[in-house]
Amino acid sequence: MGQRFRFAIVSDPHVALPETIPDHPHRFHLVEVSIPGLEQIFAHLETLDLDFLLLPGDLTQHGEWENHDWLIQRLKRLPFPAYVVPGNHDIIAHDASPQAIGLADFPRLYQGFGYDGPAPYYHREILPGIHLLGLNSNAFDGAGRQLGVGYVDDQQLAWLADLLPRLQGDLVLVMLHHNVLEHLWGQAQSPLGQRYMVHNRQALIQPLAAAQVPLLFTGHLHVQNIARQGSLCEVLTGSLVSYPHPYRVLEGNWERGQSLRLAVQSHRLLAVNPWDDLQTMSYAWMCDRAGVFMAKFLAAPPINLSQAEAEALAPSLSHFWPTIANGDPQFDFSYLPPAVRPILERFNAVDAQGQPETLDNATTLLWP
Repeated sequence: MGQRFRFAIVSDPHVALPETIPDHPHRFHLVEVSIPGLEQIFAHLETLDLDFLLLPGDLTQHGEWENHDWLIQRLKRLPFPAYVVPGNHDIIAHDASPQAIGLADFPRLYQGFGYDGPAPYYHREILPGIHLLGLNSNAFDGAGRQLGVGYVDDQQLAWLADLLPRLQGDLVLVMLHHNVLEHLWGQAQSPLGQRYMVHNRQALIQPLAAAQVPLLFTGHLHVQNIARQGSLCEVLTGSLVSYPHPYRVLEGNWERGQSLRLAVQSHRLLAVNPWDDLQTMSYAWMCDRAGVFMAKFLAAPPINLSQAEAEALAPSLSHFWPTIANGDPQFDFSYLPPAVRPILERFNAVDAQGQPETLDNATTLLWP
């Protein structure tokens, strides 16, 4: 029968107490949803007999001390273990300020949620023979400013090189904030997409692949997507505070040396006060704010439209990003100019035969 386990993923909750929410009319994130949304999700998860919960970063709106404290106190009340890693919004600069925590504060504050020492990365045997590695993909320049991309530093890579051979034969799960695999066509070539990826990802993929690590769990991009490269699979979970406000429940069955089966099911917040139909409202919210982003997206590599072409097309593509975020996108671009249509059709979710594919929200992943 193998070893069965059940866990959940809540990514990018961007916890924001009311007094910390900025009054910015054009912001993308509905951070008002963060705390009541988490309470709803936790109430559901507490009925499921979970073995653990993963939170792959961007725990807070902007690293505020009070928002970190709220989340820590709430996680302590859960009836199952919770494991976290930092996102770019959690540690906005290397050193702390009166408003926001620094890098050294994160593992200290989140002791018991994966961390047991000062290092911003950790290893936990979370179930017999099942290990979780939590990595820090934030990096900073010499002045302490956050880099605009993800990066797994040499210290963590050396730690992995020493650790992974000792876990051979066990099941290893890896969690970090920035994406390692591409989740959108051309993501690694796009200046906009590169911000969401680990810059030195090949240096991370090589030891993981050599050790036959099957699963990565990430966030950051605010998109529902599952990507595979060889036997390595990355489950990317969208943000609690942006459409479609998802979270996941996963059920695994692992038989040592034989097989791994992982059933993935996604859920969504449907209503949060004062929005009785959060899904419709949030979709419209994102569409209304998509114009400037879509113009930049269309003009950047790998699409490379002229600025005039990008600005002309952007209004007709306001639905593009919420459809991507929802997972399993299927677009009808028949109305677009013939030169542009085949480029954007590459964002459709299709299998190797070019047929529509749905695995971003509900699927069963198998190894071997």
